[in-house]
Amino acid sequence: MTPIFIFALCLGVISAAPTLDPSLGAKWQEWKTKHRKTYKTNEGQKRAVWEKNMKMIEQHNEQISRGKYSFRMKMNAFGDLTSTEFKKLMTGFQSQGLKNMKLLQAPQPSLLVGDVSKSVDWRTKGYVSAVQDQGISCGSCWAFSSAGSLEGQMFRKTGKLVPLSAQNLVDCSSSYGNKGCNGGLMHQAFQYVKDNGGLDTKDSYPYEEAVKGSCRYDPKSSAAKVTGFAIIPESEHVLLKAVATVGPIFVALDTKHNSIWFYKAGNIYYEPKCSHLALDHDVLVVGYGEESDGQKYWLVKNSWGERWGMDGYIKIARDKNNHCGIATYAVYPVV
Repeated sequence: MTPIFIFALCLGVISAAPTLDPSLGAKWQEWKTKHRKTYKTNEGQKRAVWEKNMKMIEQHNEQISRGKYSFRMKMNAFGDLTSTEFKKLMTGFQSQGLKNMKLLQAPQPSLLVGDVSKSVDWRTKGYVSAVQDQGISCGSCWAFSSAGSLEGQMFRKTGKLVPLSAQNLVDCSSSYGNKGCNGGLMHQAFQYVKDNGGLDTKDSYPYEEAVKGSCRYDPKSSAAKVTGFAIIPESEHVLLKAVATVGPIFVALDTKHNSIWFYKAGNIYYEPKCSHLALDHDVLVVGYGEESDGQKYWLVKNSWGERWGMDGYIKIARDKNNHCGIATYAVYPVV
């Protein structure tokens, strides 16, 4: 063994190639084709991550019949991402702004009183536009959830559902503290729309995956205005009142767990390791309900595309101690 090789080995410069499972070769090729994955370098390392995730998913699904889990998982486009990569590429909640946000505005008193329906699904009332895909490598979830909540309030006001531009928010609200593909906050997005005098439609200002461009807002294409925003206190009870009486509500979640990255279908999502404080991703609560066995859930719209979850949606456990922080940061626009 040469001295140079020994020196490199001691420094960790030379690393062994990952051990791969040959029985998964065909599935790997099929997955790459399905999700249009190509690698100039490090394909072996990426496949090793994919194989680890694949085996984790299979083990999870095998335990459903034993009663350990109630929801299924499925391999998807996130299969070759490590936890560090996923957080960097697919989430975008700016948790550092949470403390200041809580001081901004009290909830509307009407949310605190009155009875509500046992179940609500605003999709059936025309409040919710189609699921979109923020793409792998852009933490623009905040923009999609902001636009979605504003779409619902504009529908409530006008009776017309007009999809709004997430790209408009990504490109134009940096001066309000948002960081494009690197994250943002909903109340900052709404403040931009209020001061700007409007937000363009999705058709006039379409989404460009993983790109923050120059601001191209055109007032002639605006389809929404904001007069303010309401911040809901950290309470599932009050969040329920808001969803029932106002419409879709922007919330943030803890999505650091691979159980939610590969969530597919089945019953209600519950992750014992979920935090109600360590939030990292923004979504839209579009309803709530209760299963035949009495299990309660929140119906949540995501921006990871229709191939994820239940055609882009997930049912998250309700009345389980603010599971995954669903009631920690909840906001809606006033129009």
